[in-house]
Amino acid sequence: MALAAGLVLQAPAPLLAQQADPGQADALYQSLAPQEADRAGDPDFDYALAIAAIDSGHYGAAIIALQRVLAMQPNNAEARAELARAYAMAGDIDTARAEFATVVDDPSLPDPVRQRFTGFVRQFDRQIAGGGSDVSGYFDARAGHDSNINAATDLTQITIPLFAFLGAGNLGPGARAQDDEFYELTGGVSGVTAISRQDRLFGSLLGNYRDNFDSSAFDQASLTGTAGYAHSFANRDVISLSGQVQRFWLDDDGYRDSYGAIAQYTAMMAQGRAITISAQYNRLDFNGQPLLDADRYAVALGYVTSNLSATVQAGKEETVRQAGDAFSHWFAGASVGGEYPVSERVAVQGGVAFDMRRYDTADALFLVERSDERLDAQLGVKLALTGNLYFQPRATYTRNWSNIALYDYDRYTLTAGIRLEF
Repeated sequence: MALAAGLVLQAPAPLLAQQADPGQADALYQSLAPQEADRAGDPDFDYALAIAAIDSGHYGAAIIALQRVLAMQPNNAEARAELARAYAMAGDIDTARAEFATVVDDPSLPDPVRQRFTGFVRQFDRQIAGGGSDVSGYFDARAGHDSNINAATDLTQITIPLFAFLGAGNLGPGARAQDDEFYELTGGVSGVTAISRQDRLFGSLLGNYRDNFDSSAFDQASLTGTAGYAHSFANRDVISLSGQVQRFWLDDDGYRDSYGAIAQYTAMMAQGRAITISAQYNRLDFNGQPLLDADRYAVALGYVTSNLSATVQAGKEETVRQAGDAFSHWFAGASVGGEYPVSERVAVQGGVAFDMRRYDTADALFLVERSDERLDAQLGVKLALTGNLYFQPRATYTRNWSNIALYDYDRYTLTAGIRLEF
């Protein structure tokens, strides 16, 4: 039974009712609620109504019903424990802690259940004090095949309008699609620490290294650091401000530096859902390619559940120098992804994303304003080998449509890897 702020209550029936399927619980609540006017005050009815209300997200109604039970049966430890759960689910951790503490003092409570409830009280105490600190991370190692390591066209010849009188020209190896086998290492660590009851500092460091077996020219690596501050409101909504820096390498040489800031507001909803609104700014500096240097602005709206996340975003990337304005562009896109368990140890993962880019001025060689649309899709399986070690085969596909043939390409990868989470 998931409580506010990630607390999990797992007590044996009947001292805490087992959470029902949300759809079934809501149907039961809708059938009981119309009877409340006639049957309120009957402890058995009020208790059944309260459990259905909690499990379907009607926490206020559950609190009122359980208070009626306790008015008639003040020593009902089961009802008081459920009242504590209702308060916690509603976000009132102080009252939930007080109600659980009262249950713990009940002399009729079996010792194993008393110990469990004492643990809940300690969890609430930590949350009231700010939640303490936590560190988590992961490491992923995988290998596979990439049909287009340089994201290039599969054409061998192309006509450049500016030099059309010369006819079609041959593309060099670096400008044509190349396939290769590769291995990739990805890892990250993140931490959060409370500085007050509602305020936290957080940070993360993420790294990636990819090595192609036969071609080093398109080997890639990146390192991204993020640090910020988050404030939780009384209704459990969260606002955060963070700074971010990134270094990207290509063929072991520095290729691009990025630094910027992110502001995000997260509105919490029932049953673990949330809506996020964010704004982000990044400065992009390309080593040895000053015409590509740019300021990037983006806004995004997201929706998250326990199994699904969806995002829409839009923005502008504006080159710093006017001479590079052909690289300036507007962009917009949408993505959706999820993970769905099919058994205790196996889950299916998948996602799809689409974005479009419209460039500001005509390309100097092709004499048209570049226009791109890109589709990305992935499908994989997550197999639990142990409690925190997973085997993950995965397939991805990318298709980029462009009105300039040089940038029109498709690509797929097939990989298998091991992921360790801690």
